[in-house]
Amino acid sequence: MEMKKIEQEVKIASVNGRDLSLSLKHAIALSDFIKGKDIDKALNELEQVSKLKKAIPMKGEIPHRKGMMSGRYPVNGSIIFIRLLKSLKSNAMAKDIELEKYKLHSVPNLAPRPYKRFGQGRFKRCHVTIKLIPRTKSKKWQQKKQKNI
Repeated sequence: MEMKKIEQEVKIASVNGRDLSLSLKHAIALSDFIKGKDIDKALNELEQVSKLKKAIPMKGEIPHRKGMMSGRYPVNGSIIFIRLLKSLKSNAMAKDIELEKYKLHSVPNLAPRPYKRFGQGRFKRCHVTIKLIPRTKSKKWQQKKQKNI
């Protein structure tokens, strides 16, 4: 007996941000913040962060914020992530991807850090890869979807 694999065509949209002037700590916090969300919801929440209306939860010795243990308002980082997410959304539209069936997945990495003038210090740099991955059809997700309808 021959077992044939049924292959479904999975479309993936991704965007790569290279050598972004953003600290790795802020990139990790922003990535954790948008991970698993829809593009539109993530864009709205990052707009609130850039307007200092909503804080991003962060680890470490950081002051408490309203509604969370510790957090900050990484305005420059949120503007960079908004630009990346808008690019990702246009990539998805070009590939005819239904955005409701996908969620965000983000991975930040450390980039080479160039020296500042006269070797006095180093710039902060990181790479960020954001992808749209298909949602799993779990029972919780289906129940949540039915409540929203």
